[in-house]
Amino acid sequence: MEMSDAAIVAQVLGGDVDAYAELVGRYRPRLSRYALRMLGNREDAQEALQDAFVRAYRSLGRCDDPERFGSWLFSILVNRCRTTGGRSARRARTFVSDEAAARVAVDAHPAEQAAWREEIERALALLDAEQREAFLLKHVEGLSYEEMAELTGAGVSALKMRVKRACDRLRGLLQEAYSA
Repeated sequence: MEMSDAAIVAQVLGGDVDAYAELVGRYRPRLSRYALRMLGNREDAQEALQDAFVRAYRSLGRCDDPERFGSWLFSILVNRCRTTGGRSARRARTFVSDEAAARVAVDAHPAEQAAWREEIERALALLDAEQREAFLLKHVEGLSYEEMAELTGAGVSALKMRVKRACDRLRGLLQEAYSA
């Protein structure tokens, strides 16, 4: 049976520093996917992810609700992505999608799949950072608006508007690409 996050946090706080590796292993895949999509650069994503794990470890005693360690860690990563994204805003970005999900999502010729994937990545790159963040949290990570609000500090209505505007903009951009 898998230990709860709270039990592992208690072990780490009790001196078993190796137990933190269990939390890292549990959350790395999902958080890594989010960081990569948000930042569009593997190096930046890995830097943000590693920084989030280190910051979480160092401030583990300040985690108010160890049962919700995952949400707390995710909020740290969201902030690290914002900081990293702000620093690298001047660099050109290419968004990398989850290759396995993209293969499953599109049932077409491989050349068409690659072209669509490029168009989706290009369209995501054209969204402003707040819209991209809201879209990814809602439609890729599957979070509720309340969870998104807790992570980002933005209000639910503002997040709903960001997601709506992101969807509208993506729809327009992809329709342009499809009709071209």
